Amino acid sequence: MNQQELPSVLCVDDEPRVVEGLALHLRRNYQVLTANGAQSALEILKDKGAPAVIVSDMRMPGIDGATLLKRVKDLYPDMTRILLTGEPGRDAAMAAVNEGQIFRFLTKPCPPDRLLAAIEAGVVHHRLVVAERVLLQETLIGCIKALVDILAITNPIAFGRATRVQRLATQLAEAIGAKGFWQLEAAAMLSQIGFVALPVELVEKLYYGKRLTPAERGLADGAAQTAQKLLGHIPRLEPVMEILTASGQSKIEMPEGSTRLGAGILRLVLEYDAQIVQGQSADAAIKTITAQANRHEQKLVESFTALTIGAANTEEISQMTLGRLKPGMVIMDDLRTQVGTLLVPKGFEVTETFLERMRNFGSGILSETVRVSASKRNP
Repeated sequence: MNQQELPSVLCVDDEPRVVEGLALHLRRNYQVLTANGAQSALEILKDKGAPAVIVSDMRMPGIDGATLLKRVKDLYPDMTRILLTGEPGRDAAMAAVNEGQIFRFLTKPCPPDRLLAAIEAGVVHHRLVVAERVLLQETLIGCIKALVDILAITNPIAFGRATRVQRLATQLAEAIGAKGFWQLEAAAMLSQIGFVALPVELVEKLYYGKRLTPAERGLADGAAQTAQKLLGHIPRLEPVMEILTASGQSKIEMPEGSTRLGAGILRLVLEYDAQIVQGQSADAAIKTITAQANRHEQKLVESFTALTIGAANTEEISQMTLGRLKPGMVIMDDLRTQVGTLLVPKGFEVTETFLERMRNFGSGILSETVRVSASKRNP
């Protein structure tokens, strides 16, 4: 096995000689990264990505080991966390276990064979965690996509919006370095699920921002409870539910970590999409969101602004018949039948299920022309 294929380990201590000693013992079996202090460790993680295992000293100036491992848990939950300490006091141990959810708690001086055994166990644990997450991610996302694809036929407005929101949320997450944030992807796809119980006419009024009667408002306000009931029966969906719930809270109420990030992204793109649907230009929608400093994180708004401008500059729009559409293309206008029934709203990403539905309508509708974008950008 060459060096690039070896599992990676990050060793953190404020004393250079200590991390050098750790690296000396580990280099034969692992790719070793070293950091002199917690802040340096966080910078390395941001720059190089998350290794399989992090080994940190407890007593360090500024940010101690327990606090560092808690941040690592929030930012890189798959990493296995090991804490080394020269003072195995009860309070220190409790803080590390409860807040950082560490895998091993080792006392100094730690014999090399014991350290190596703990790290090897940590690497195995990391592999299991990653394998379980990938399986869970692929299974859940696959099921959710199938669900959304089917429900798009019965309520095209709500679930057409879900595809746009999911696309924007995923792009923004990748732009800020949160690639593979499957919990956010799932939350975005399910963000409109509560509207499935509402009349299509009411969903269309909500979609275009029309005035609602008191009775309609009552029905619309119940959409969140409907979503909770529908999704509450799906196992292992708790992190997705947390993002959906937090997206409706104020910034002060939002929890820290990945839930806060996901909820912040989801709320931002939902509000942007609502502005666009109701006739605002992209620039005007961004200005409206920027003015709501109490609702959105400034860094997210800045990244989203750059992303939106970039999309506007690279988007290629063409016109073609429905019969020539391919999966992945994005429809840029509301598509209706001759009697005015809405088939899909603008921003809908073409799927195999949609194409099959079009074929069932006959050759007449397949000859209709529509504006499309092949770049998967929001209109």
